[in-house]
Amino acid sequence: MELSPRLYHWFIRPNILNNLYIKGVLSRYFNFAEKKVLDFGSGIGSASSLCSKAYYIGVDPDSRRIAYARRLNPDYDFRVLEGTNLPLENNSVDYILSLAVLHHISSDDFSPYLYEFQRILKPNGKIIVLEPCRLKGSFFTNSLMKLCDNGSYVRDYESYSKMFELKDFKTEFLIEFRKILYNEVLFMAMPYK
Repeated sequence: MELSPRLYHWFIRPNILNNLYIKGVLSRYFNFAEKKVLDFGSGIGSASSLCSKAYYIGVDPDSRRIAYARRLNPDYDFRVLEGTNLPLENNSVDYILSLAVLHHISSDDFSPYLYEFQRILKPNGKIIVLEPCRLKGSFFTNSLMKLCDNGSYVRDYESYSKMFELKDFKTEFLIEFRKILYNEVLFMAMPYK
């Protein structure tokens, strides 16, 4: 069952959890000050508060979520993503955020975006990935994720990493942790340029 943008905001990404898990974890590893950020699969714009409005662009294929994100964050740039071409110049982005997106996309469907990521990333640019993940020895939370999440492609870190490595990216593992009923992995990917 897919929640409406409002219910998603209230129950899945309320501000208190967003600050604790997204902002709290990411700000330990990355400095977003004056960094141009593309939030790939931005949904309702939960990650927009990491960045200055002048440096943030959120894209998502769900026009209802984009409309809700614009209402919540009227000074930020949110765009409906149509197709696989990203609406940005070559070498224009410092960070691409992919937060809880990849477990909704098959490897084959994600592949074209990796070419676009290579195109728009600046030299030394990074893709920051925070995803639900399967952990060895974590049968209970792995089972709960499968039951509760509508993402069909929850992977372990090695499988996420392989998606990037097959398209000429190197990955760097940062941390795995539990978030209430979910296991999460944070890693970054950089193109071999």
